[in-house]
Formats: sequence, C-alpha cells, structure tokens
Amino acid sequence: MRIKFSYYLILFTLFSCSNRNLAYFSDLKQIPEYEEKIVNLPEPKIQTDDLLSVTISSLSADAGALFSRGTIAQVSNPSTTGIPSNKPGGELGYLVDQAGYIDFPVLGKIKLGGLTKQEATELIVTKLQDYVKQPTASIRFINFRVTVVGEVSRPSTFVIPSERLNVLEALGMAGDMTPYGRRDNVLIIREENGIRKMARLDLNSRGTFSSPYFYLQQNDVVYVEPNKSKVTQSTFDTRFISLSLAAMSTLSIILWRLL
Repeated sequence: MRIKFSYYLILFTLFSCSNRNLAYFSDLKQIPEYEEKIVNLPEPKIQTDDLLSVTISSLSADAGALFSRGTIAQVSNPSTTGIPSNKPGGELGYLVDQAGYIDFPVLGKIKLGGLTKQEATELIVTKLQDYVKQPTASIRFINFRVTVVGEVSRPSTFVIPSERLNVLEALGMAGDMTPYGRRDNVLIIREENGIRKMARLDLNSRGTFSSPYFYLQQNDVVYVEPNKSKVTQSTFDTRFISLSLAAMSTLSIILWRLL
C-alpha cells in the first residue's frame, strides 16, 4: 500500500512540473551543419517622426554652405539606448513631419515619407541638379529604433546606428529572455502605412529565419510572452503556495505513517 501511495505521489510531482524548451532553434540540434539563403531582408521605408541625416556633396565649392541652412532637429547620440531627445552635442537631422515632408535648405519641402533610402536619395539628387554640379546625397536614419518588452532582462527602447537588425540581436540588447519567456510565441508588432500588423515567431524552429518578421523594421515592438509558470506565479499568492506545499508535505507524512 505504501509503495502504491509513493508511486502516485511521484507521478503527481512529475506531471505538476512542465518541461520548457529554453533552447533557440532546438530543431537544429541533430543537424551538424545548416545553410539557407537569406530572404525577406527588408528595405526600411521613411516614416513620420523619423530623423534623417542627409549629407550633400558636389563639384560646386559652395555646395556645403548652400545646403547647410534650414530647420533641423537635434538628437542624442544614436548609439545609446533610449528615445532620442534634444540634447546639446547631439547629432543633427531632418525631422519627417506628419505629412511625410522634410524642410530642406533651398529646396524647401520634400516629401520622403513612404520612400526607401535609395528612392529618397535619387529624389533629392534630381532636385539638386538645378543648383549644383554632379550632386551626390547620402541618407541614413538617426533614430532607427525598436522596443523590446515582456519577459526579458532589460526591457527598453533601443536606438541603433544601423538599419539591419534581427529579432535575436534585439533580444541580445535586452539581455536575452528570462527563463519564463516563451521562445515559441514571440510577438512582433509593426506599423506600416497607417496599418498595425502583428505576427508571432517560434524561436524554437529554424523556420523563423525565413519569416518576413525575423528582420526588424523601424519602430517595431518585440513582446516576449510569459509562460504558464510565470502566469501561475502572478495569479496565486506566493505565501499561499508555500503554505499549500507545507500542508501537502505534512499530509503525505501522516498518510505514509497511517498506511
């Protein structure tokens, strides 16, 4: 009778504990070498509230002075963590207004919203040809940022100097997931052309590499959902759980002696 009771007690303990897969891309464990073509690498498009660095050069000696004027916004160092703010010593950039325009010296209002960097560069170069000889332009995002929240060590908004960032790199900047984070159900929230899109990634599967959401875009939000263990912790009071476990232990001892 005691053996039977112990057997059921062990089974209860085993089924009470859920096995969690904490490994990324765990389906690659049995593959010594894996290779696939990189796809779905997005070309970021310029959006409202973007801050752009625009550098102009040409054969005209006075081009720099001519296009150094205009209304520009000042932002903090883009390599730091956090949302850009107006701080002395920061980098200067052109702010994209709510209608998608920047206010550029001499050329005036130019609509860049919805364009890629390459398309915006070609547009500015075309407009500059009436003013300078053989102009060239270079555009980059100053405030390319993503936000990582949920079950990560350091949730925050991160501003990066590059426009190429995947979800693993974003999680790395946030200190990686906690043991309570669901690796099989990471939510990506994206806004494009006034439409909010959402998609879920399974980071236990190598199929995530081919998802159009694996590489992040400007202003994406990465949300790491808590697993059932974390939800249970939040639902029940810790003291109640401790007392319950103590009571169960005491009860099991009493039953053991009686049987």
